[in-house]
Amino acid sequence: MDNLVTLLPFIVLIGAMFLMTRSAKKKQQQALQMRSSMQPGTGVRTIGGMYATVKEAGDDTVLLEVAPGVHAIYAKNSIGAVLDDAEYNRIVHGETDSEEDGELSADDLPAVPDDASSLIESDDAKGDAKPDLTKKEAAAEGDEAAGSADAARKDGKTDGEADTK
Repeated sequence: MDNLVTLLPFIVLIGAMFLMTRSAKKKQQQALQMRSSMQPGTGVRTIGGMYATVKEAGDDTVLLEVAPGVHAIYAKNSIGAVLDDAEYNRIVHGETDSEEDGELSADDLPAVPDDASSLIESDDAKGDAKPDLTKKEAAAEGDEAAGSADAARKDGKTDGEADTK
């Protein structure tokens, strides 16, 4: 019984390793099958997030059209997903199948602002008053500098002096 208790952690560890490698192999097989299903005209997404159309597929490489008339050669391992036509057109061209059904169109969707300025409420709700970021005039700065120098002389101390003796 004592031997079984000491071996139990090792058995659990080996079982966990087996399950992890099994799931990794399954994912690898699915990725290989997905990449082998690429045909010319298929829409794909690279692992970098770029969308393109397959023009030619070789053994290890694939020729992608990344923009009209722009072709690039990629390794098949760099293809992250093979997309069906409806999804590719929805993402790249903004086309949806629901427009034909009379449901939502692109105009019906809410507009997303380019920045967060519309999310922040300002104190000036009535106008677009902007803060004055210009430098103060040299005369005003000179007066402030003179005032601070007078305050230092009243104490009888200048910068760097301490009260201790």
